[in-house]
Amino acid sequence: MGAAGSKLEKALGDQFPEGERYFGLENFGNTCYCNSVLQALYFCVPFREQLLEYYATNKNTGDAEENLLTCLADLFTQVITPQISSQKKKTGVIAPKRFVQRLKKQNELFRSYMHQEAQAAKSDPETSSPPEKIANGPNNAQANGVSKEPLVTWVHKNFQGILTNETRCLQCETVTARDETFFDLSLDIEQNSSITSCLKNFSSTETLNAEDKFFCDKCCSLQEAQKRMKIKKPPHILVIHLKRFKYIEQLGRYKKLSYRVVFPLELKLSNTMEDADIEYSLFAVVVHVGSGPNHGHYVSLVKSHNHWLFFDDENVEMIDESAVQTFFGSAQEYSSNTDHGYILFYESLGASSKS
Repeated sequence: MGAAGSKLEKALGDQFPEGERYFGLENFGNTCYCNSVLQALYFCVPFREQLLEYYATNKNTGDAEENLLTCLADLFTQVITPQISSQKKKTGVIAPKRFVQRLKKQNELFRSYMHQEAQAAKSDPETSSPPEKIANGPNNAQANGVSKEPLVTWVHKNFQGILTNETRCLQCETVTARDETFFDLSLDIEQNSSITSCLKNFSSTETLNAEDKFFCDKCCSLQEAQKRMKIKKPPHILVIHLKRFKYIEQLGRYKKLSYRVVFPLELKLSNTMEDADIEYSLFAVVVHVGSGPNHGHYVSLVKSHNHWLFFDDENVEMIDESAVQTFFGSAQEYSSNTDHGYILFYESLGASSKS
């Protein structure tokens, strides 16, 4: 990234953040999705700092066996303290080989050289979206044998939220509530909509009747009921996955939804069980580039020190904040614009009282 790196340094000039480094990531043939999510995670500053602190504390104890987190921490360390010749550079390219090898070892979806979006389309988007789970890399690491309490605690502290699934029996009015944790919210999307409207639909009330009646324990029988999903505890880092790949029964295949979905730089999360709105600030967007699920490319937009950067594997460049809205999607079904926001990363700014 020599020339590109010089161009970025020139663009930032005296505004280049002290102590920060912007490195592109080498693509190993099918790792553009992985690279894009890695950049988003790197610029999730609370996560980065706590991961590096954990790594520094445990790497010399002999107890920290290699896993996705240690490989990720090693990669972040290379970015922060790159040794190129005898001096540290502010820009450059790093090959995340160790992390990718570990990822492929733990997740068979990434062992082939097929594009990740093709793999995502093979799963039912209503129930799962395997590649997105890289964003939950910490959770994967736990599932693969790492159960140290400090690791689990701070990863959950950053990314985990709690949903409450409420079902109200329309016969006896009894409310049954079931809590479940989440690391990202997968939202159905509609044309010319917004993240706010998608979140409202996510929490909208659904009536269970006819063949879908609910078995009420108090009535001891099937009854009509109303069901809704609410956010009981919002996470510090809110990861939103837009369901842009949908199985079309008539076509017998998956299709990419290029819908225009507005995602604001500042988001108020109102559909929670708390008394106050939770305010979030957008700091990263993973973008799918391409017209369909079986081919395409992934890039990421990242906010760092009030500047927006565009990461495309090895290449990094500065973009204007206003350029973010060009990734909302297409207002018409057929458009020359195929660059659409896919995964959004928001950081909590805290709660604001409702008036």
